Amino acid sequence: MTDMQDVTSDDKLWAALAYVFSPLVPVIIFLMEDKKNRPFIRAHNAQALVLGIVYIILTSVTVGCLGILWFVMLYWAYQAYQGKTVEVPVISNFVKGQGWA
Repeated sequence: MTDMQDVTSDDKLWAALAYVFSPLVPVIIFLMEDKKNRPFIRAHNAQALVLGIVYIILTSVTVGCLGILWFVMLYWAYQAYQGKTVEVPVISNFVKGQGWA
């Protein structure tokens, strides 16, 4: 644990910025010799970098899945326009079970 007396207001600012603008600021901090060796900044910077990478991965996967779902919904819309019945996995049975369709 870092002694709080050694932590400057500049350290606190850079640590906070690392979380808010992750993963960009953590990468910049790793390039700054005077910042990357400060124990308080280093600890927060590493965590913020990993969190930022995880955030980007989860966002990409989620957006990718939503994009694919949108194209599938376009296909189902086309099928409906053609006068065909569409069976949506899980959802069709749920809707029928509720008596909504």
